[in-house]
Parts: sequence; C-alpha cells; structure tokens
Amino acid sequence: MKCIKLKSDEFLQVIQSTKNLSDKTVLAYRSDLNDFQAFLQDNELDETIILKYVQMLSKERGLKDNTVCRKLITLKMFFGFLYEQGYTDVNYYQNHHFRYKKERRLPKTLAVKETSKLLTHLTDCAAKETTEFEKWKSIRNLALIDVLISTGIRIAEASNISLGDIIYSERTILIHGKGRKQRLIYISCNETWNNLTRWLKVRKNRPTNTDKVFVNRFGEQLSIHGIEYIYNSAKTACGINEKSTPHYLRHTFATNLLANGADLRSVQEILGHSSVATTEIYTEVTTKRKKQVLNKYNYRNKL
Repeated sequence: MKCIKLKSDEFLQVIQSTKNLSDKTVLAYRSDLNDFQAFLQDNELDETIILKYVQMLSKERGLKDNTVCRKLITLKMFFGFLYEQGYTDVNYYQNHHFRYKKERRLPKTLAVKETSKLLTHLTDCAAKETTEFEKWKSIRNLALIDVLISTGIRIAEASNISLGDIIYSERTILIHGKGRKQRLIYISCNETWNNLTRWLKVRKNRPTNTDKVFVNRFGEQLSIHGIEYIYNSAKTACGINEKSTPHYLRHTFATNLLANGADLRSVQEILGHSSVATTEIYTEVTTKRKKQVLNKYNYRNKL
C-alpha cells in the first residue's frame, strides 16, 4: 500500500507526458487511484484485491458498468506500471479478465421548436436590456449559445476559444478538442456569425485578463460551469425542457445534420469524434424520428 501511495504521482506524470493526456483526464485517473487507495486501508494487497474491489464497486456502491470499467482501466495501467518499473514483484491485475456490456444510451436532444424558442428569448434579451452591463452580458449569452447551436462544439471547447482562433476571412474557428486534437469549424449561419462578431466588439467595453473569447463579469475565462449556468437560466426563462443541458445542443446539432442528409464521415469530422462508431449512435435517433413520422403521417397506414 505504501508503494502505491508513493508511486501514483510518478505514474500520472509518466502517462500524461507519454500519452499526451489532458489535465481533465489525468484528474480522473488521480481520483480513481485515490479511491482505490482508500479501499486498501481496510484490505490487504494480494492477488484477490482487484476482484474484491470490483465486487465492492458493483454490489455495495451500485456503480454503473461504465464507471467500473473506467476505474479498471486506470488500475490495469497503474499495476502494469508498478510491475514494469520493478516497484512490485507481482502484477496484481494481469490474471483478471472482466467483461462488461456497456449500456449504449441514445443521445438526448431538443426539439427544433425548443431551440428556436431559446434563440428568440436570448435575442429579445439582447435587444431590450438597458444598463450597459446587462446589455454586455446579454449579447455575450446570445453569441455563446448561438455558437453552441450552430456548430455542435462541446462547452469545454467553447470555453477555450481564444481571440486568435477566429479566422475572420474564412468565417471559421479553430477548435481545441479532446485529446488535444484541433479542427476547424465553419460558421455557416449568417445570424450566428453576426451575433459572434457583435459580441467581439462589445467585449472590448469591459477590461479583461484573458484572450479567451467568452469571459465572465470579472474579465476571466468563462468556465464550463459558467456556461452551464447561462444555459440553465435561459432554459428556465423560456420554458423549454427543464431536464436539458448544454450538451443537448450538441446532440441536436448532430442529429439534425444526419436527418437532413449529411454523411456520417463528415459529421464525425465536424464533431471531432475519434471513431465513427461514436457518431453512428446519432443515426439511431434519426431512424427513431423517421418511424414516428411514418407511423403518424404515412397514408398507406389507413388504406
């Protein structure tokens, strides 16, 4: 146990540098290792420790298979590291083989009418606010949500957009995605582009301490929690799906691209998915909607 506690930091440093992992991913690995170390306080480190840990996660905590799988991936890498570096004489993980069927959940979306309602509300707010600060904030909120709707980018990606990432001549934005992968996103909607450029002009009216495009009232980078707060406030005010999150906008964007005839490979590139298999789940959503339309409107059903 002492070895695990001392070497976890070294392990995290090694995988972050060799696998080019993001800080967020490393933080998740650290959380998994801390959780396992806490488990070791009441359990002896031997060849049965992994099995006992998995049983505890599944039966006592009732964690979902996806969460258990993620923790096991962390432990597999960690124990492999300890053994390869000579810190342990035994790889306590190597003789274990776990099989979990991951639940494949369909992405949740907003109806097009709800998205339109959200945009209309934010547009009205930007037009009617009287004080300088409220006007500044409303224009920012409109530009932010419109960019999310129009491009399908993740909120973390929106938070990280810098002024230098905007290519005005091409109407594109350089997006810094997961796994430190970059992609260019074109702003196809004139209104979205106008809302964004309007915000960039108004943004100069208050002092800032960052080159990030979207900033908070203190001039700092707008965090993902700040974006979630803006979305939640807007959804409540305009009365759309109360369970929705900003990520619904990404799902809605992708689903409607496919429903309108876009090819799967292009949608994969636009969303920044590493595998087309991740994108394929959106085809199931569009098929479901087509079935609903055909069941309701196909004249052949009544013949």
